[in-house]
Amino acid sequence: MDGYQIITDSNTDFSPALAQELGVVIIPMEFTLSGASYLQYPDERDLSNKSFYERIAAGETTTTNQINAATFIETFERYLQAGIDVLYIGFSSGLSGTFNGSRLVAQDLSQKYPDRRILAVDSLAASMGEGLLVYHAVMQQRAGRTIDEVASWVETNRNRLAHWFTVDDLNFLKRGGRVSGAAALFGTMLGIKPVLHVDDEGHLIPVEKVRGRKNALDALVNHMAKTVEHPEEQVIFISHGNAPKDAEYVAEQVKSRFAVQNIYINYIGPVIGSHSGPGTVALFFLGNSKN
Repeated sequence: MDGYQIITDSNTDFSPALAQELGVVIIPMEFTLSGASYLQYPDERDLSNKSFYERIAAGETTTTNQINAATFIETFERYLQAGIDVLYIGFSSGLSGTFNGSRLVAQDLSQKYPDRRILAVDSLAASMGEGLLVYHAVMQQRAGRTIDEVASWVETNRNRLAHWFTVDDLNFLKRGGRVSGAAALFGTMLGIKPVLHVDDEGHLIPVEKVRGRKNALDALVNHMAKTVEHPEEQVIFISHGNAPKDAEYVAEQVKSRFAVQNIYINYIGPVIGSHSGPGTVALFFLGNSKN
């Protein structure tokens, strides 16, 4: 049987409708909330995104886990045994060890299935930034590109995939070591909102500090203006941590400034939301660089 299946993880933060439309296989990521384990699915079957954010806003603690080798093996072999090649596009290696695990599994399975192509590609991206790369990979596949051509496209274009986002609660960045305790305290007192992006190595990097929520949201769009290429032809993704009105505000700014027609908005799932916190808003697009 010919063909190949694109597989990714739930940190793409796809809605159920978009996941179904694209026909990708999504491996759920795992997180814990107050000691109980959950899997993150697009349809939120274990725990709704809204409930997750309400609970961490109330002070419940959360941790995240990598996808284990057994899960990768089971998922990949489902297609390999049917004669279908596998292209896995994974969460940034700069933010998690999950991708390295997928790469090792792909290497092992290539020995077991020598007639099949098993490729693991590091997105160097997160949330709907990873999702946007997967979206374009599917479009390339539908245009008739081979598995190697699509993998090459992702590797070539992943450093054009810009992530710009702001967080509302500095304490979540403090827990992850992104800001100091003093910076979180004084930033909160002064209404300082950081603007961050993901760099070429897939790491989370603070870029600037803005006073006030609206100014921080506007900054996302201002950064887009500096590097975006042919925005009127693009599909733009926006994700949020239980802040739909702020996400809609950013979407309206993007539409009015760049004549963008197609924008997808969805929640940041619990795995990434565990580190970014409630109120995060993120904007993703293709530009001439990630910066």
